[in-house]
Amino acid sequence: MTTRRDLLKFSALAAAASALPSFAFAQGAKPVGKAAKPLNILILGGTGFTGPFQVNYALARGHKITLFNRGKRPSPEWPGEVEQLHGDRNTGDLKSLEGRKWDVCIDNPTSLPFWVRDAGKVLKGNVGHYLFISTISVYADGSKPGISEGDALAVYKGKDAMAETQEALRADIENLYGPLKALSEAEAHKQFGERVTIVRPGYIVGPRDETDRFTYWPHRVAQGGEMLVPGDGSDPVQIIDGRDLGEWMIRLAEAGTVGTFNAVGPKDPLTMDAMLRGCQQAVGGKPTYTHVTPEFLEEQKVGELPIWTSAKSGPYAGYGAVSNKKAIAAGLTYRPFDTTVTDLMAWFRSLPAERQAKLRAGITREQEADLLKKWHAAKR
Repeated sequence: MTTRRDLLKFSALAAAASALPSFAFAQGAKPVGKAAKPLNILILGGTGFTGPFQVNYALARGHKITLFNRGKRPSPEWPGEVEQLHGDRNTGDLKSLEGRKWDVCIDNPTSLPFWVRDAGKVLKGNVGHYLFISTISVYADGSKPGISEGDALAVYKGKDAMAETQEALRADIENLYGPLKALSEAEAHKQFGERVTIVRPGYIVGPRDETDRFTYWPHRVAQGGEMLVPGDGSDPVQIIDGRDLGEWMIRLAEAGTVGTFNAVGPKDPLTMDAMLRGCQQAVGGKPTYTHVTPEFLEEQKVGELPIWTSAKSGPYAGYGAVSNKKAIAAGLTYRPFDTTVTDLMAWFRSLPAERQAKLRAGITREQEADLLKKWHAAKR
């Protein structure tokens, strides 16, 4: 079942996405109008999963874009001029940002408070609005549906949050990820004052998603045959298309919107069964769905069924029903579910055959067959 550890593992995979093939699948077909006022936008990161969606949308809206990253991965071919600055936040190398001014800074990759502190040292007074990508994992209690932005945050219990490193984070993901993200949010307010926007996504999906956490489901549906489905089908599921998230970030910047928002979707509640039916409508396939209980999955030590969490119990039972009312009121919109699935699978099928053959999330067909056999045997 999904845990905070899974969220970080999948987020790390997403952040590792480089200049992926067939980027055209990620562009979207609707024409984009120009913004009322062009902005000078600095994006920290920008070449991972959602960053390119921000860049492309911002360029289409008429904004000027500067990217700051290590330059370790090739950038996509942008449809306009993009300035590229290099440095390394792990070592505090932000020299290329010194003496520059921007209207907006969007901070995509940060999970360590000292990254925000160091950015503040260079950018404070030189940036009018700071937008920080956080996570729903910052909440102290993920067990109750309806988590809202004002709920208590996870507490850091280590010795020195500013001394934490990526290596330490990877070694103790379960205990450090949420608390360090929460402290990064606090540091953002400390460094940039009231002109701060905190965006807390859950599962980000769609084209360019290298994690396969959502891809597993439409991919499996398309294969057909008897399919193992966790729970009774009524458990809530929340996902957001990376394009919807990235484009909304730019609109928040344009509007100068500040505050904290849960960036989860869709707009209306989505159950596990409804998600699978939507996948089937988008990709075809003739699966037969066999629901198994959470207790059976726990007994079989199955921990690789992404996206789904049981709404009945557990520390993450509320992760599928986080409140998004505030974000919707602030202009977050969602493209149709079948568009997300269709575009995702078109992109995924453009990848090399060997990449498609081994998904990075979910269970194998062999594991599934074995579980189904044991389930049917237990029901006799």
